[in-house]
Amino acid sequence: MSREKKVEQYDVVVIGGGAAGMTAAIYAGRARLKTILIEKALVGGLATYTNEVENYPGFPNSPKGEDITNLMKEQAKKMGVEFKLTDVKSVDLCGEEKVVETFRTTYLAKTVILATGGRPRVTKAENEENYLFDKGISFCATCDAAANTDKTVVVIGSGDAAIEEGMFLTRFAKQVIVSVLHNEGKMDCNEIAREAAMRNPKMSFVWNTTVKRFEGEGHLDTVVLRDLRTDEEIPVKCDNCFEFIGYLPNTEIFRDQVKMTRSGYIITNEKMETNIEGVFACGDVRDKWLKQIATAVGDGAIAGYAAEKYIAESETFHNVILQKDKPGLTFIYNAVDAESREFLIEIEKIENHFAGRIAVNRVDIYKSSGVADRLNVSEFPAVILTVEGKVRERIIGQLDAVEIIRQLDSICLECR
Repeated sequence: MSREKKVEQYDVVVIGGGAAGMTAAIYAGRARLKTILIEKALVGGLATYTNEVENYPGFPNSPKGEDITNLMKEQAKKMGVEFKLTDVKSVDLCGEEKVVETFRTTYLAKTVILATGGRPRVTKAENEENYLFDKGISFCATCDAAANTDKTVVVIGSGDAAIEEGMFLTRFAKQVIVSVLHNEGKMDCNEIAREAAMRNPKMSFVWNTTVKRFEGEGHLDTVVLRDLRTDEEIPVKCDNCFEFIGYLPNTEIFRDQVKMTRSGYIITNEKMETNIEGVFACGDVRDKWLKQIATAVGDGAIAGYAAEKYIAESETFHNVILQKDKPGLTFIYNAVDAESREFLIEIEKIENHFAGRIAVNRVDIYKSSGVADRLNVSEFPAVILTVEGKVRERIIGQLDAVEIIRQLDSICLECR
């Protein structure tokens, strides 16, 4: 017997509970929007696996990533954010009302913030799962380099990220041993990085190798490589291993709706807006250059703020701009533009002329063009005339107050 799903309504649904998602939820909650954060696994995301965070501003004592994300969760709850630990099964983001489906519940939302992050690509070698993250296998030199001061580390990979991160590790580690898939001297990175790495006295290379297995009692102490030419096993003693063979964004369920790169990262603008109105993305799930807690928090702040503005503009658009009580005039202008400011005087005269028979609105697009976008207006100043909640006329560019009054007189006659 099938069980009927519950249906719950929210202003904001945040999918993903890492630093980006929690920051977005904090901003939305503080704006008194009804907000829920859905996370399928671990609130805090990949940051929770970092033993020492040395580069997040305001935390000089190198706390664990988990300590920072726990404070974020506590703060979000203080702002009224609800948390739900479950997997999102499907989404329908294209309508004005967004639909997020879990196993037991259908969430209807005015806005959705995608913060599902990514996961490191792993080698799938024997025993790998026993040493991931805090037990010897890391994926972020920027996060964990300092913890490897005067230690021996193994780097897997020879692309730009692997070699550049390996070079960074040499500032701290006493020895960096790189496993390279190719013949001696050949790497997947750019030529400048390759030459710099080959000259670095702290870096050495094991050519024509892949990882066969990982070994260690409780913590990794040996990476066993396999020679691709001879099939010989090459045990490499180390303190830790860094894998730099790429990341996989967690975007599969959004693929047919949200615009992405070929690698599956979500494309946004600087406001964290996706190609779908009311849908935002933030953090490691975005197509971006630097993936760190600090940049995730910045993304989340923008996404949360943008969601708040979107909801406010939606309410303005439907309840004020497209009101049905009387004919409407909406003046869309940019406050920094002299021509626009000057025409405000004419708008006031028009308003006085009709003495309450029309609804007059003034929309400044200096900080946000959301209302203008909904009205398909991209040039300013502009006047939009509406009747019974529908756009009757768009007047753009050179505005003539006399002509606007003439058109409004005609509309008012129709409405009698």
